[in-house]
Amino acid sequence: MLGKIHHAAIIVSNYEKSKEFYTKVLELEIINEIYRAERQSYKLDLAIGNAQIELFSFPEPPERPDKPEARGLRHLCFEVSDIESTVNWLMDKGVEVEPIRVDPITDKRFTFFRDPDELPLELYEK
Repeated sequence: MLGKIHHAAIIVSNYEKSKEFYTKVLELEIINEIYRAERQSYKLDLAIGNAQIELFSFPEPPERPDKPEARGLRHLCFEVSDIESTVNWLMDKGVEVEPIRVDPITDKRFTFFRDPDELPLELYEK
C-alpha cells in the first residue's frame, strides 16, 4: 500500500539561517516558498532525490528534546556514494562532522552532523 516517503517536515527556529543552511550549504533545490500570513509562517519545499524536505517557521516553537533517544523523529539520513568526499565537502563549508564510523550490522560507513537547530543529520554510504 505504501510507496515511498514523500517528504520530511522540519520546524525551524530561525527561518533565514535554516534556509541558508539547506539551500547554500547542503545545496538542496527550492521547489516552492510561501509565506502564510494567517499563521505567521514560512513554508519552504526543497528537493532531495525523489523526496522533499519541508521547512516551516512558526512563532515561538518549543525546544527539541535534547536526547537523541527522546520520542519522535530521531534523525534524517542522506544516502551518499562517497562518504569521505561528502564529509570533506561539508567541512569545507564550515560544517562540523563527527568521525566516520562503521555500522556493525551492515559494515557500511556513516557519520552525523547537525543543522542550525541541532537536528541530527546522518550520512550513510551506499
